[in-house]
Amino acid sequence: MKIIFMGTPEFAIPSLQKILQSKHEVIAVVSTPDKERGRGRHITYSPVKDFALKNKLEIYNPVSLKDPEFISTLKELKPDLFVVVAFRILPKEVYSIPAKGSFNLHGSLLPQYRGAAPIQWALINGDKQTGVTTFFLEDKVDTGNIIVQEKLPINDEDDFGSLHDKMMMLGADVVLRTIHFIDSGSYSLTKQNDSLASPAPKITKEICEINLNQSALGIHNLVRGLSPYPGAYFNHNGKSYKVFKTKMVDGGQWSVVNSQSNIESKDKIYQSRKGIFVQTKNGVLQILELQPEDRKRMTAEEFLRGYSLIN
Repeated sequence: MKIIFMGTPEFAIPSLQKILQSKHEVIAVVSTPDKERGRGRHITYSPVKDFALKNKLEIYNPVSLKDPEFISTLKELKPDLFVVVAFRILPKEVYSIPAKGSFNLHGSLLPQYRGAAPIQWALINGDKQTGVTTFFLEDKVDTGNIIVQEKLPINDEDDFGSLHDKMMMLGADVVLRTIHFIDSGSYSLTKQNDSLASPAPKITKEICEINLNQSALGIHNLVRGLSPYPGAYFNHNGKSYKVFKTKMVDGGQWSVVNSQSNIESKDKIYQSRKGIFVQTKNGVLQILELQPEDRKRMTAEEFLRGYSLIN
């Protein structure tokens, strides 16, 4: 089949790579517009565009997906299928162009976690299972009929970075399988049950702030869901600290730590020579990795060699 691939971040690259290695033809790639960055205002490309250029693929990055000239170009290419992975919301006049439709890869078991941040919210909510879903595009975002769905366990040690990478590779396999099904015509569709839908809204700065009045488990999962990017944070003594890794501390462990003569405390934060602990609504959490404002990421031990939260 003649395929036009649409994507932006690193998450989409393995899917594009799988298609290039298959019998199908990628006739064009569509990504987001170039951006100016830094003091020198250097032009930077999206990861997908950078990959497409290195592989000598035809690339388009329109400012508006409703641009008549862009839509006309897509029609002239006469694609059989659009494959969409981590891209923008396509208008109907675009996704209805291909003869065999347009499908999207989503990082959840739809209809769970419809929205921009499904991987993060699965971790923040402490889920034990997630997965990926391919579905045909319809007018309402993330609501189309499901083509393929594959489950993936969430391990206790997973954070956003590790789960993202697992789902990126699983998603690439599911994308290629979906293309084969569509090409052969041997597939069945599953309608989404809207009553089971849950949201996965965009991560904002407000969501990233740690509230010590929450449960220890809730804070631990927030840290997992936002590590390594954008990072959960708390404010203390007029400064901001990002937290990338934590550990739950049970009552017995905390009794031993709290009985040590070198432990200091201030505003629910406890500090010894080798550890940082926070008192939450219903338990204690140990901070293992953090990043002070305007400093690099470091372990708690590295931080305690030159800094202190108890002033």
